[in-house]
Amino acid sequence: MTESVLAAPAPRRFEPLASRRYTLEIRQQMPWQQQALVLALAVLVGLAISGAILVAAGVPAGELFQEFIVATVFDAQSLQAVLFQAAPMIMVGLAASIAFRARFWNLGLEGQMVWGAIGATAVSIFEVGPPALRLPLMMAVAAGCGLLWAWGPALLKLRLGVNEIIATLMLNYVAGNFLLHLLYGAWKDPQSSFPHSPQFQAFERLPEFFGPSGAAVALALLAMVLAWWFVNASRAGLYLRFVHANPTMAGAAGVPVARMVLAAVLVSGALAGIAGFLVAAGQEGRLTQAFHHGYGFSGILIAFLARNHPVAATVVAVLIALLFVAGRSLQVFYQIPFAMVQLIQAIVVISVASSDFFIRHRLRRILPS
Repeated sequence: MTESVLAAPAPRRFEPLASRRYTLEIRQQMPWQQQALVLALAVLVGLAISGAILVAAGVPAGELFQEFIVATVFDAQSLQAVLFQAAPMIMVGLAASIAFRARFWNLGLEGQMVWGAIGATAVSIFEVGPPALRLPLMMAVAAGCGLLWAWGPALLKLRLGVNEIIATLMLNYVAGNFLLHLLYGAWKDPQSSFPHSPQFQAFERLPEFFGPSGAAVALALLAMVLAWWFVNASRAGLYLRFVHANPTMAGAAGVPVARMVLAAVLVSGALAGIAGFLVAAGQEGRLTQAFHHGYGFSGILIAFLARNHPVAATVVAVLIALLFVAGRSLQVFYQIPFAMVQLIQAIVVISVASSDFFIRHRLRRILPS
């Protein structure tokens, strides 16, 4: 009886909440289900803050769901506009995601889009190839031009150590000014004398099936499948994981780091060039001077929100396109400036960036000694 009393544990004392101590530590790993939950909560917080700003700007609170969901997703014409906008965004999102996986910060997506559209338009203006092959030839040349425009910064990075952020960003201005040189010069439409190229012929435009955006969306989804295979099922994708984690250790382990970075950048440039082709041959039907504006930022935003995952990039691109279409509706009916739509994007990005802290860190209670 005495031994059992002596062996009994001491009663636990109540520890005040204020006296509890915690430390911040880095997580080893968080399951993807929990990561998805944290990201979803971050997006909801960003949208809630954005909704509050829109209400303060004069949009009735009861109309937010109507404008962003009902009038956009469940209206056939608005849904077509969303898909129309989403196809090139998927391409630039995939382009940014693949380059970022190789730790190459490709900010030259707009310049690569411009050269892709220039290449496709050159095939149309100079009537290269038979009519039956004109459209696929335009797409192939667009991919090649985007690839070549990304090749230069990649070589500067790999051979001379030139910062790719500066190189790709500055080349956007070179491409944009060369585009203006063409449209105000040799490629100006002779019929209207406006600074855009002549109209593409019917067989040089993307066909319309399942709506005007059907062909563009089909190409974007095909690119998503190929990008997923490249990233997750190919040997190159396995090498890219090592390069993304630690390029120095990957090189020491025998991974051809330089070749993998070059391959990722070339694929990225080709996808951005095809995005320019989709806008020129799908949306505009000709080469225009401002078709590329905003796509570079959108591609970086999509890759960041999707964490460089091809399937997630496709979903995020559709959501960004929905935001654009709904934003235009708000501009028309509530006189909301387009800068407000960009502000909503920035708020969502900040919210998602903040969620990365909770994914990588956790609070651990320090037990009293």
